[in-house]
Amino acid sequence: MNNRTTTAPVAAPPAAAPSTPGSEASLIANMALERVAIEGIDPEIDGGRFPAKTVVGRPFIIEADVFGEGHDEVDAAILWRKAGDEAWQEAPLTVFDNQRWRGHFTPTENARHEYTVIAWRDLWGMWRYEVSKKHAAGVPIALELQEGADLLAASVGAGRGSAEDQAALKALAANMADADDSARFAEMMTEDTAGLMQRAGHRGNLTRYNKILDLTVDRTAAVFSAWYEIFPRSMSNDVNRHGTFDDVIDRLPYVSGLGFDVLYFPPIHPIGRKNRKGKNNSLTAGPDDVGSPYAIGAEEGGHDAIHPELGGFDAFKRLVDAARQQGLEIALDYALNCSPDHPWIKEHHDWFDWRPDGSIRYAENPPKKYEDIVNVRFYAGDEPLPELWIKQRDIFLFWIEHGVKIFRVDNPHTKAFPFWEWVIADVQKKHPDAIFLAEAFTRPKVMHRLAKVGFAQSYSYFTWRNTKAELTEYMTELTTTEKRHTMRVNFFVNTPDINPVYLQTSGRPGFQARLVLAASLAGNYGVYSGFELCEGTPIPGKEEYLNSEKYEIKAWDWDRPGNIRQDVALMNQLRRTHPALQEFTNLQFYTIWNDNILYYGKRTADRSSFLLFAVNLDPHNGQGGNFEVPLWELGLGDDASVEVEDLVAGYNFTWTGKIQHVFIDPQQRPYFIWRLINPTGRI
Repeated sequence: MNNRTTTAPVAAPPAAAPSTPGSEASLIANMALERVAIEGIDPEIDGGRFPAKTVVGRPFIIEADVFGEGHDEVDAAILWRKAGDEAWQEAPLTVFDNQRWRGHFTPTENARHEYTVIAWRDLWGMWRYEVSKKHAAGVPIALELQEGADLLAASVGAGRGSAEDQAALKALAANMADADDSARFAEMMTEDTAGLMQRAGHRGNLTRYNKILDLTVDRTAAVFSAWYEIFPRSMSNDVNRHGTFDDVIDRLPYVSGLGFDVLYFPPIHPIGRKNRKGKNNSLTAGPDDVGSPYAIGAEEGGHDAIHPELGGFDAFKRLVDAARQQGLEIALDYALNCSPDHPWIKEHHDWFDWRPDGSIRYAENPPKKYEDIVNVRFYAGDEPLPELWIKQRDIFLFWIEHGVKIFRVDNPHTKAFPFWEWVIADVQKKHPDAIFLAEAFTRPKVMHRLAKVGFAQSYSYFTWRNTKAELTEYMTELTTTEKRHTMRVNFFVNTPDINPVYLQTSGRPGFQARLVLAASLAGNYGVYSGFELCEGTPIPGKEEYLNSEKYEIKAWDWDRPGNIRQDVALMNQLRRTHPALQEFTNLQFYTIWNDNILYYGKRTADRSSFLLFAVNLDPHNGQGGNFEVPLWELGLGDDASVEVEDLVAGYNFTWTGKIQHVFIDPQQRPYFIWRLINPTGRI
């Protein structure tokens, strides 16, 4: 009974009328209308408290348990619409497992949407099933045929389906009213009549799920993007000259040539002078030290100003326009930090915390103390500070007006959840294409909460997941639990603050392996410049870079021997050309008998894009093992042959049989990437 293939605008089923106080009969009448159970909606985030997420042009899949009493036949559908629209669109649900139903719709606009589920007793389906069984058994069915004619007549006034369907139903009902039993049986049992009743017939005891659920529909860059992070002041290639936006323009071909599509800057605002940090985070700065860009604010301005040595707003516009021409979008760091010189401290005393002795409270993360930074506060006691909230919102809108639609937000977990929920929703009312990335390395539930309140992308624990067991467990959590509906990870392989121990000790093979993992496991991934040069020199005993770029101008040798620029360009090229890599939850781990090799695949639903990865997690030693080729995914037997393309070396060969062997020498290349060529083109 689920042969619907197209949808049309429909009205939502009316809610039950309120009962008259004290009227048991009225209460019973209202409750008795809804005879079909609708349960277990997925996704339904925290009981409908938060929206699920999807992307323009991609099917949004919904599941639900739907069933009726006894042996009743039921049917079900999704209702969906853009928020604010009156009319609902309808998409079918079909049974796939023991009263579990599944369906989808595909939103076409970057805007908030709504959805719910309806179900009904399929009276025509039940009638048709009963008549077919009795007829096959030779039982008289004259009365049943009359009941069928009555069902047709009752459906004429239902007002469902297209005008063409309604006219056809009316004509059929008139013909069946006086037809003989033979004609009735022949006409009413056809698939055409079943389809007509599906579209236009009466729906018995139409029931609607008791909630309308929200859905955020983002643009593609929210789920599929490759980020490259630079400090604009280091783009002069001269440690003695502060870089400018025009210097960044000169570097754009390098970044786009590597295949990135987002160019991300740490804060570009004036840097405070009071308590400015020196090189390597020294508490004492020399007269020529440039300081940390996260110490925002000076006499030149605050969060809506540009550091003078970078250039003005005309130069920034040139950069934004030039980047767009290179296929790059600019992302800015939004750090709610203020240097002691920030204008707000004088203008808005109540926005900051003050100590009993009258001194301002600096930012702290014991035992660390950030003397060059103070934090704003969002509440005075239990009460919010609306003026501050609005000012923060207006800063986002200010930079959007200057061509920026992507924001990496620094440490959002240290700010109020209600603020983020409000500000992201408010910005996206005007600019639904704005994207917010949460840079929060903190407790898992806090990270997930930030994703639910509105952040389109999230930093993750990938940076510290190195073993096969760790990666498998973490990726399974992200792609199969409720988090898949809300938490879109961005796998940064390194950051200016985080120089992972693995990269400090692994040499070039480790950088290659982490690149391939990040770029293939996640839809969004990023690198901080220097990664492609295999830069990993640490402060001894710390996950920090020696001579960190956060505190000084660097001059990079972009052609440093041993770089992995070709690997980076290859991965970004594969991501663009193979649809399987443009999804996140399609990840599947396969069997290889070696715990040092991570072996996994990604494929599209029709198997037309099907890639396998084998990555040696041991950067120092060659590793090999037998592995299973997932022939079953292509509908092939264990002894079948499949054509394979080596996407790195660029040649084709054939695997015969499910069990194959691989040996991976990390000094040659710590990964293999294969494309399975589906013999049928699709499944």
